[in-house]
Amino acid sequence: MTYAVIRTGGKQYRVTPNAVLKIEKLEAEAGQTITFHDVLALGGEGGLTIGAPTVPGASVTATVLEQAKADKVIIFKKRRRQNSRRKNGHRQPMTVIRIAAIAA
Repeated sequence: MTYAVIRTGGKQYRVTPNAVLKIEKLEAEAGQTITFHDVLALGGEGGLTIGAPTVPGASVTATVLEQAKADKVIIFKKRRRQNSRRKNGHRQPMTVIRIAAIAA
């Protein structure tokens, strides 16, 4: 297979072999292998296979490269003419993975 569409962390990702992705945090150590069974579509030279809702028997394996944090997002709230300002920041935890194989 050339590519697959997987669902993890409430989002959908189009993945190819050897692709590096930053996804929502998963409970896995660096170097560990994980398998995604929520494969929504498979595409390749044989055409496109769309699941209803998932493709039966399909899976995507990946290796965890690291656990990291995303860039800081600044939350700034200001109420005009009230001398009221609040500044807050947030760094979302994420997992960096490399796609190893796509199995149909």
